[in-house]
Amino acid sequence: MKVHFTPDQEAFVRQAIQSGRLHGEEEAVQEALALWEERERTRACILAAVDAAKASLAQGKGRVITQQSMQELAEEVKQRGRARLAAEQSAAR
Repeated sequence: MKVHFTPDQEAFVRQAIQSGRLHGEEEAVQEALALWEERERTRACILAAVDAAKASLAQGKGRVITQQSMQELAEEVKQRGRARLAAEQSAAR
């Protein structure tokens, strides 16, 4: 497979090679593809979460957002966090 860089990309890759950051053009492409794959995996997870949320709402599940419900949610999250921290600290002993 042949890859063609723009002049700016070539300069960028060349500078990374000269500085020792990368060992060659192939490594630059591999790193770029790894970042792209990671971004696409993250995107897929986000889209799956959105689909799950939409399905949940369609089933009538969800929360009415009010000042009170947000305070209650924040308290629930804090309590779960404290419980998890306590469990981790107990396991570390």
